Amino acid sequence: MKLINAGLGRTGTTSLQAALERLGFGPCYHMFDVIGSEERLEQWEKIVCEGRAPDWEAVFDGYTSAVDGPSAVYYREIMEEFPEAKVILTIRDGELWYRSTYDTLYQFALKSKEHPPEPGSKQARLFRVVNTMIWDGLFGGRFSDKDHAIEVFRDHNQGVVNDIDPDNLLVYDVREGWEPLCEFLGVDVPADDFPRVNDTESMREVIGKMSGQVGGQVSDGAGPGAPG
Repeated sequence: MKLINAGLGRTGTTSLQAALERLGFGPCYHMFDVIGSEERLEQWEKIVCEGRAPDWEAVFDGYTSAVDGPSAVYYREIMEEFPEAKVILTIRDGELWYRSTYDTLYQFALKSKEHPPEPGSKQARLFRVVNTMIWDGLFGGRFSDKDHAIEVFRDHNQGVVNDIDPDNLLVYDVREGWEPLCEFLGVDVPADDFPRVNDTESMREVIGKMSGQVGGQVSDGAGPGAPG
């Protein structure tokens, strides 16, 4: 593991994933990898819901970097296993981040509470992991309280800044493009455009699948070109 993204979801993590893989820091682990794999889902059930000590080498086997949840929540523990890894904190305006998160990721929680998935189903298991780790965990069951959620978001970001050696940390807005990222990683700037991934459609599909409603009308709420 060479690089860990400690930024929360909806701060450009999908764009960063694409950029890192373009720069040779792939495969890059993303929450979508958990959603798409029975083995990885089971690993995180044991870590998040059962409190078992993780084997981080096994969790990230085959991956060079990790972005999005769960790496953002567990970045301290992952850093202990991979102390030489660089850290990127993706950032975004708090108000825009909240609206985007509320209109996409949080809809999974709301739909799952309104229409609980069948016990033991993949949807139920995913909801349990995400709810325990994020909504009831990181946000203390109060994500619907906008001021509280934004405060938690900002406190998380400040915690990363406080925790990580400044020489090993890039605080990064994906709108800055290739230059600061490539300088931090010590690689050449590619000739092609930075991957501006606005993953509204992929988020819509994933959340639909997680809540048993493929094609559900979920928008990222952030407008064209918003970070993924």
